[in-house]
Amino acid sequence: MTNQTINQLNSEDLHELFLKAYRAVSQTDYKFKQDTLLYFYAYYKKATSDADSMQITSVPVKGKSGEELVNAFKANALFQAKSVTKKEAKRKYILLAYKYIDF
Repeated sequence: MTNQTINQLNSEDLHELFLKAYRAVSQTDYKFKQDTLLYFYAYYKKATSDADSMQITSVPVKGKSGEELVNAFKANALFQAKSVTKKEAKRKYILLAYKYIDF
């Protein structure tokens, strides 16, 4: 699947393909790199949230040092995807899924 092919999909078909990609990524045994997982996370959040009202915050959790770092990376990934629209986030998620797994 190419970006050009995805760009030709109507909103309903794009959403269905996005859901299919999400299910495939969620169920695969493939071990993604951490940075790839952060891209999936950011694109999923952008595709499924109200992008205009999305606030990026990170609240440190005392006593859980690793969780604080994970939250910082998630916040950074969301910040990097800040200007991506819902539609573009779905496209990027699908293309990323196709890059790593066959679904």
